[in-house]
Amino acid sequence: MALGPRLDLRQSQSLVMTPQLQQAIKLLTLSNLELETYISDEVEKNPLLDTGEISTESGEVNDSEEGPIEAATQGSDEILSSGPAESETALDMQGDSDSFSNNSLSESDGALDGQLGLNGSSSGASAVGEAPDFENMLVAEITLTDYLMDQAGAILSGMDLFVAQHIIDQIDECGYLQADLLELAQRLNVGLVDIERILGVVQTLDPVGVGARDLAECLSLQARDADRYDPAMERLIDNLDLLAKGALPQLKRMCGVDDEDLMDMISELRNYDPKPGCKIGGGEVQAVVPDVFVAERANRWIIEVNSATLPKVLVNRSYYSELKDGAQDKESKDWLNECLADANWLVKALDQRQRTIVKVATEIVKQQEEFFRKGVAHLRPLTLKNVAEQIEMHESTVSRVTSNKYLSCSRGTFELKYFFTSGIQSSTGGEAASAEAVKSHIKSLIDNEDPKKILSDDKLVALLKERGFDIARRTVAKYREALGLGSSVQRRRQKALEGKAA
Repeated sequence: MALGPRLDLRQSQSLVMTPQLQQAIKLLTLSNLELETYISDEVEKNPLLDTGEISTESGEVNDSEEGPIEAATQGSDEILSSGPAESETALDMQGDSDSFSNNSLSESDGALDGQLGLNGSSSGASAVGEAPDFENMLVAEITLTDYLMDQAGAILSGMDLFVAQHIIDQIDECGYLQADLLELAQRLNVGLVDIERILGVVQTLDPVGVGARDLAECLSLQARDADRYDPAMERLIDNLDLLAKGALPQLKRMCGVDDEDLMDMISELRNYDPKPGCKIGGGEVQAVVPDVFVAERANRWIIEVNSATLPKVLVNRSYYSELKDGAQDKESKDWLNECLADANWLVKALDQRQRTIVKVATEIVKQQEEFFRKGVAHLRPLTLKNVAEQIEMHESTVSRVTSNKYLSCSRGTFELKYFFTSGIQSSTGGEAASAEAVKSHIKSLIDNEDPKKILSDDKLVALLKERGFDIARRTVAKYREALGLGSSVQRRRQKALEGKAA
């Protein structure tokens, strides 16, 4: 068979990520504050983009110049969900669909106004056009020193409390004592024995391990609290340098244990916190600016995007006309048309972003209506796939919309991801419950437990089963730890301290 060149015509399909589509996907992922920075950069690069109101005179663009931009808005659910904005911004629980009003949240609502600081429009702006001061909503976080002093004041008094205060003042944010006891005793004119005794009391305070002078002492305190500080564990903690080097055979001989026991001891150490003080305070409080507002009006849910943090982006068509009249060469005209196309696309993409966010938020409110009405105990299991199927979008689109965005309602401010939780099977065979709902029940049980009858994890399992939750003990322990609640031993000690304080 002879070999020779020839021409073949083949037709195939492929997914092409155009620059416009990439931009639309990026805009969906950004929060309102990140989007403000992005828009500022685009305004600097494109002379036809402007923020605020623009008085247009005679500069009109014909349909042929905007045609390619309009056509480019179709073809992907990341930028497709077109339709009247009015139909996607209000969720009517009664079945009637009223048109959406930009001032829908401006009606008097004491609960919402008290939560969001709104006065006027739903965008968060006040009657004089000023945005609410979210910094005023910050609550000062308690410091580690104050937290320890509150506990010390409940069990010490007089000179002992005075010495304890000086010891606590020398504890850093990680929970370690940074003072020499002998020097402290000389400065306070107190015996070294008394200093060591009071330090021992400070080391019994919460969080466990605070007041230690080094890592070994910190781990020892936590091992004692867990009732795991036997001679073998003591030798292991005294030889942390060997553990860091991986000298397991040598440690096994020194501790007098076999391989299984040594691995169990090492696993126990890994569960301890080397910086217990970091649990209390130490971090700067950051203001959370909600991206979406939700309020109920006449048994209807009103959902609005917070536009207070976003500048109004417009295409300056009058300036385009001036530049077009002055453009002489083809290169200048091509550049100007490219700027116009980019500006038009950005405006359309921003509008589409708002519609998509509202569409996703509306479906979340619809799926989690019981949460907004009755609280976290009624939060339902929900996945990204469930929402994506209902609004006929791809799951990745819903994921981008819910990333780094917050929803504010009368119950507080929540990350959109908060509403997507796994489910716990009902013991009665009914509808599954959300993991967050189960956590809420665990917290309620622990908050209301009798100080003389602290509930163990096994008892919590039994009580949850009576409430209709079929849950394993290890899951209860995991949820309890995720809530920041201690074990029954830790809670019993805390209740005892609170009883003495009372």
